[in-house]
Amino acid sequence: MHFSDATDGFRLAYDRIGQGPPVLLLHGWPGERGDYRTVVPRLDGLEVIVPDLRGFGESDKHLADPATAYSAAAQARSLIALIEELDLDGLVIGGYDIGSRIAQAIAAARPGLLRGLVVAPPLPGIGARILGAAAQREFWYQSFHQLDLAEQLIDGRPDAVRAYLAYFWSHWSGPSFELSDDALSRVAGLYSAPGAFVASIAWYRAGAGSVARSLAERAPEPGGRVHVPTTVLWPGHDPLFPAEWSDRLSDFFDQVRLRMLPSAGHFSPLEAPDAFAEEIRTASARPQVARPSDGEH
Repeated sequence: MHFSDATDGFRLAYDRIGQGPPVLLLHGWPGERGDYRTVVPRLDGLEVIVPDLRGFGESDKHLADPATAYSAAAQARSLIALIEELDLDGLVIGGYDIGSRIAQAIAAARPGLLRGLVVAPPLPGIGARILGAAAQREFWYQSFHQLDLAEQLIDGRPDAVRAYLAYFWSHWSGPSFELSDDALSRVAGLYSAPGAFVASIAWYRAGAGSVARSLAERAPEPGGRVHVPTTVLWPGHDPLFPAEWSDRLSDFFDQVRLRMLPSAGHFSPLEAPDAFAEEIRTASARPQVARPSDGEH
């Protein structure tokens, strides 16, 4: 494990494995960099960097205004600084859950750094459909995370943390996946230290959750779309993001290809590691082409 230089006072813990074209893999909530433990061995011949995001795992956690310290833009600042610190050129970023949102933020802000994206939901194009009755039965936790009650009931209480996280790892996964007891113990342990759970939900308190983002989104003009070639992996058994919500990707991405993962649930790197690794490899082998300079799209 390594630590990055500090950005806004936050150091990121990360693993760096292998040699070759660079890949950055971004985890989700409620996860940590171990979410990619079955993908990384399938990426021999590539240089793979897997960080814990701000406020997660073994990265720094600070009491700070979520909107300035834990938003998608703030998370992207730390990762762009890490990319530049490690002098990574022609990068592919893979991400799911909040890692997908952050990967998209990096691609929008600094397209010249990237060769491609490989991301799973959430993706833009959901819009007001997220207010439907079925969706709201799933997204209740994002409102709960805004309450002080979430901290009072869960933060710093190992048994409560484990029970709460176990619900999501079970409910969001597909029918053929079950998180092992050892893996659950690892992730629950990382979220159990006082302040760790609150740091992890600062993402939602920053207004970066799917409900807030989907209601605020507007399809951009063509020049405002993400220009980086993008592969979207859409699970067939994700209760949060049904497959029919994949219908507007071309409104937000210039070059996008959709691949369905029929048997996977929300945790696509763990549930479909072969497909995830295959698309990372394909994106890494793609010639890097000239794109609009950073800030000119």
